[in-house]
Amino acid sequence: MQRCKRIKELRAAIRVKRHAGQHIVLVPTMGNLHDGHISLVRKAREISDFVVVSIFVNPLQFGENEDLDNYPRTLEEDQAKLQREGASVLFLPDANEMYPDGQQDLTRVSVPKFNAMLCGVSRPVHFDGVTTVVNKLFNIVQPDSAVFGEKDFQQLFLIRKMVKDLSLPVEVVGAPIMREKDGLAMSSRNNYLSDSERNIAPALSRVLQETKERCAGKGKDLELLRQAELQANTVLKEIGFDIDYVQIRDADTLLAPALETKQLVLLAAATLGSTRLIDNMTFSAD
Repeated sequence: MQRCKRIKELRAAIRVKRHAGQHIVLVPTMGNLHDGHISLVRKAREISDFVVVSIFVNPLQFGENEDLDNYPRTLEEDQAKLQREGASVLFLPDANEMYPDGQQDLTRVSVPKFNAMLCGVSRPVHFDGVTTVVNKLFNIVQPDSAVFGEKDFQQLFLIRKMVKDLSLPVEVVGAPIMREKDGLAMSSRNNYLSDSERNIAPALSRVLQETKERCAGKGKDLELLRQAELQANTVLKEIGFDIDYVQIRDADTLLAPALETKQLVLLAAATLGSTRLIDNMTFSAD
């Protein structure tokens, strides 16, 4: 596995493969890799033998009082995992390489409306930071495909919309949520949970599953969906979660369900202690 810290050397490594007709796949990450991340690399390997993985803790997507400085960094372990999984190139830029003129006057990529709902309400700068850095990585790597996890459903939606709106020649591939044995969606932030909080955390996926089962096939009953949201919110509060949101949306538009909706997504964000958890489940409206 080749390691590159500079854009110039990364492009040189990719150029050789592109001229040879190789399909280029990108897996963007912020490191602290767990089995969920590794599943993305394996998904990428199904598409092509030439997989570029980036590790960059992007300061643009962290707001005030968020965990940028404390975000877990485990580079040595990450490299060993990627080596075992057969990643071709690991891109390891720092902030100066990605943003050489600083961040204050940086050109940014925004997906209006959709960046300000759901997680965007409590994290107002987050998604502009995501779409800006992903767009930059797409320009640096110029991949044929890029793989993202479905755990952050809103992020995946925004990236797909950005690609469509800007006519970027990248196929965006979603990979299923990886879960612990008790149902908790895998996340680097799970490491922040105390032992008692970790025992409570799986209730998030359990309540979502129960709500999904209640609502599946009943997408035309908009009042039932609204009541199911409220009930899930109440149950999670009683368990001990501080709720950001529990909402059912049209999975294709990320807007409120309508009578013509075909696929629904149940999305939730909630905090235990100081740890913010997200999860989602999709299901048919019919």
